[in-house]
Amino acid sequence: MNTQPAPVPARTRVIAVANQKGGVGKTTTVVNLAATLAERGRTVLVIDLDPQANATSALGLRPRRGISLYPVLTGAADVADIIQPTRYENLNIIPAEIDLAGAEIEIARQDDHLRSVQKALRRVLDASVFDFILMDCPPSLGILMTASLAAADGIVVTMQSEYFAMEGLSVITDLVRRLRENGVNPELAIEGILMTMYDGRTRLSQDVLAEVRGHFGALVYETVIPRNIRLGEAPSFGKPITDYDPGSKGAQAYRDFAVEFERRVRAKEAQA
Repeated sequence: MNTQPAPVPARTRVIAVANQKGGVGKTTTVVNLAATLAERGRTVLVIDLDPQANATSALGLRPRRGISLYPVLTGAADVADIIQPTRYENLNIIPAEIDLAGAEIEIARQDDHLRSVQKALRRVLDASVFDFILMDCPPSLGILMTASLAAADGIVVTMQSEYFAMEGLSVITDLVRRLRENGVNPELAIEGILMTMYDGRTRLSQDVLAEVRGHFGALVYETVIPRNIRLGEAPSFGKPITDYDPGSKGAQAYRDFAVEFERRVRAKEAQA
């Protein structure tokens, strides 16, 4: 696959990586897609919206109270003061913290609460500092996830290569439809479906991949993320896979995915 850097996006692209099911490679994809895009010279901001703060720790940061999108959502802080550098060039993060668990209560009290995340990010978007903003959405269908999708240009849905995997996608597609029809985010669309934890040695993985591709066609990315021990170890060391084991199958898979991801972004911009 061609790994030459692609032209930079025409504007900041906000991508939500989402699935209301946990354990499907969502956070792993945010962290490693961000790292590989940064490796390719893109400026990337990760927004960790999961109170568990796994994306935060996977990029080598410790959660700190008051350093998250929570105070921005409540008007207690400016988003520019919350953005934190990582040890990786071109890669910054808005970390998560446990207080994010209470954000939904605060957001629900606001007028036009579905646009709360969009409003919180307005200054960053207006500055056009980043090529990509990748949001690690919480694994639930609450207000915070809905508001995140309302702020996104597109959604990458991660799906584990196991039966019942498509159950989560039907919920996401219904939510996208409602956000479009209600005028909250009329242009919102699923960018693609990324199959994760794939084990080509098993009939189960092969059958699930064939079923998903048969049902969703070109919406499914060509790249498949393998089940890989090194990929699973990397977060405990606070590193993306491209740093922890750059020669591993997991690292190569995410590099391939970054190329395909950018190719789709360019194609979508060309059609706009």
